Order: sequence, then C-alpha cells, then structure tokens
Amino acid sequence: MKRVKNERALLESEFKFEEKRIMRVLVTGGAGFIGSHLSEELVKAGYEVTIIDNLHTGNEKNIEHIREKVEFIKADAGKARSAIKGKVDVIFHLGIFSSSPMYKENPLLVAKAIEDAINLLELAKEQDAKFILASTSSIYNGLPLPWKEDMKPRVSDYYTEARYCIERLLELYNKLYGLRGIVLRLFSVYGPREESKGRYANVISQFIWAMLKDEQPVIYGDGEQTRDFIYVSDVVRAFLLAMNYERSEFEIFNVGTGKETSFNELVNLLNKLLGKNIKPKYVPNPIKNYVYQTCASVEKARELLGFEAKVRLEEGVKKTIEYYRQVKLPRVNKTN
Repeated sequence: MKRVKNERALLESEFKFEEKRIMRVLVTGGAGFIGSHLSEELVKAGYEVTIIDNLHTGNEKNIEHIREKVEFIKADAGKARSAIKGKVDVIFHLGIFSSSPMYKENPLLVAKAIEDAINLLELAKEQDAKFILASTSSIYNGLPLPWKEDMKPRVSDYYTEARYCIERLLELYNKLYGLRGIVLRLFSVYGPREESKGRYANVISQFIWAMLKDEQPVIYGDGEQTRDFIYVSDVVRAFLLAMNYERSEFEIFNVGTGKETSFNELVNLLNKLLGKNIKPKYVPNPIKNYVYQTCASVEKARELLGFEAKVRLEEGVKKTIEYYRQVKLPRVNKTN
C-alpha cells in the first residue's frame, strides 16, 4: 500500500502544475483498460475530464470510483465532435478497436476506426486541441529488434493498417493545419481492469485468470516467443508526459521497457508468485502473421519525452494478481 501511495504522489507532483495550461481533456475509450487508469490520474491531477466510450471492451465499473467527477458519454469515439459542448484542450484517442482478431472477424472495422479518427481530428482542428494517439508496436512486426521509431512499418494485418493509417492522418493534419500531435506506440500493456476485454486481454491477464483457477495456460508454439511487457501505470505516465511535451508539433514515441520476456519465463514467474506448479499447454500456432518477438528501443522516449518505465515485471505482475484475486474472472478462449 505504501508503494502505491508513493507512485500516486509522484504522479500528482509531476503533472499537477500551479499554472495549468490545460483545463479540459477528452479521453476516448476512457472506460476501458488503459483509458480508465488514465482518466483516474487526470481527475486526481485536477483536470476536467470527459470520457466517451461505446463500452465495446470497456465497462462503466472501471470508472465507478470517479463517475461523479467526470462527464461520461456512451457513444462511439467519432461521435464526440457532435456530442462535446464547450472547449477541449487535449484529446487522448484510445477508443479504437484494439485487437487483431476483431478486424479479422470484421475487416470493415478498419473503415470505422479511420472514420472515427477523422471526426476526432476535425474536432481537434476546430478546437485547436492537442491530439495524443494510442498506437501499437504491432506495426513493427517483421522488422529487426529493437524496434525504433524511425523504422518504416511493414503492415501485416487489418489492425496494424488501421493504426498506421491514423498515425499518417495525424501527421497530415499537422502539416496541413498545424495540429499538435503525439503518437505513442504502446508495447504489451498489462495490469488491472482487463476482465471486460475477455479474450482480447493481454496474455499476462489471461494466464493469471487460467492459473488462478488451476487451469493450464495455453501457449501457441514452444513458448519461446517474447513480449516487451509494460505495466499500465507506466503507460499512463507516458500519456501525461506527452500531454505536456512542447518540443515538437508532431512526434512518435515507443512506450515499452526495452526488455523481452518469453512466455515460458512468464509462466515460471506466475507459478512462483501464485505458489503453484502448473505446466502450460502447448498447441500449434494457428496465426499466419504471428508476432514472435517484441522489444522497444527506448532511447528516444527517454531523451526527449523524459519517459522511462519504472515498474519491474515481477512487481507489476504481483499487483495484477492481487487485483484479480478480488474480482470475478472471465472465462475466455485463448488468443495469444
């Protein structure tokens, strides 16, 4: 508990200014996993927060503790342009369909994601608002590690096409209209409040859910694939730093730890923390364009944004386990 309070004090001291230039913020997907954590910290820092979320993978329970302190609009992100009344200073766009399987099942989601983004970019242009985009490390799939921001993405599926297109649109709005924009390419984000995402949740959450029920976690292949896992509170810090970043009108930053962890190592860590000895179930990998390794180059974010991940994997996993011991666990079909 003391560590949590110290982290909260750090966030408040780092992002609560005597002379706030930003008063009202819009968080799309603000009732989702990452969005709810971000909204919570913005409220604590004294900002006026409006959340728009269609609850596709979000849940109002994620924001019930701040519900009376935020304006909540249940709608698609693209509806914000007509729903928002008054001035908005910053738009955090997290409310984008967030998993590759969603797009495989319905490729038209690519068009929907782009349409929503354009509506939000138009809102930002009209309001002279700063635009912070949650993008994905998956756009680097197939490139040599570590992944650097200046690499040319090799789009490998509908999901990455949607995100990369929105990145390019944000850059275009910057060039045409001077719109201030920051792209954060998020690596493998984990932590509390993912239960409403079900089978689209991070592999850490899904492994915890299985192992808490004494079930075998399912791994595609031999378990030697790796991820750059980053705890959600570190990701929130990156968003807050991006909000206050003023050195460029448009910039792209990786948000990761710069460290790889294999799925086999993850299962060993979970067994250690849970006091169990559950062996994973290995199955053939059914995914053609599977991401086998991820690892962020973190130099640019550290040098320019002042961001560096602070939560060690074991510490973050321990916090995540503590949370999921206290909530009803979903039953999902594994997708890793």
